[in-house]
Amino acid sequence: MFRSKAEKKVIDAGYDPARLPPGQYLTEKWPVLHAGSVPHTELETWDFRVWGEVEQELTLDWQQLAALPTVEVTQDIHCVTRWSKFDLTFKGIAWRELETLAGQKPSARYAIAHAEQGFTANVPIAVLRAEGALLAYEADGEPLGLEHGWPLRLVIPGKYFWKSAKWLRGIELSVSDKPGFWERYGYHNDADPFKEQRYAF
Repeated sequence: MFRSKAEKKVIDAGYDPARLPPGQYLTEKWPVLHAGSVPHTELETWDFRVWGEVEQELTLDWQQLAALPTVEVTQDIHCVTRWSKFDLTFKGIAWRELETLAGQKPSARYAIAHAEQGFTANVPIAVLRAEGALLAYEADGEPLGLEHGWPLRLVIPGKYFWKSAKWLRGIELSVSDKPGFWERYGYHNDADPFKEQRYAF
């Protein structure tokens, strides 16, 4: 007996149904969802910052960032609006490269992603350091589309995808947690899709 039509679709597609969190459905597409408009970016003037609980604040231009060692990770993504997409391959920079350059302090317990138009998303520092987390600039072998966060987005595994901030411009390391944009609107701070942590209420 199937849990749902959504689960049957996953099985029919040849996937393990355990990969689909409760309340989700599998899609082949990559839907576009964000607050506000798509920002206009010029790589010549773009930069990326790391600050807060670090030994040395860091500002890198696009060429400096793109020159850092890269990794590729393939993972499933789950949107709080209930769609899931399996096996999306991202290429980018693991956090360890930046934490080494900036000298991350032991006091850093949380990471706050700062993106264009004032958007923020927060995760514990352990989540940013986890395997599969990265600052991505490619998806499935192509540069990120504008609507998916080009030139740089955060990719946070194991969380609803709003934690993977688009149009990323910096990471602030903090001793204390600072709820992000959607968290301040009542979304769950932990955002575990397998626990259906969609909302705080």
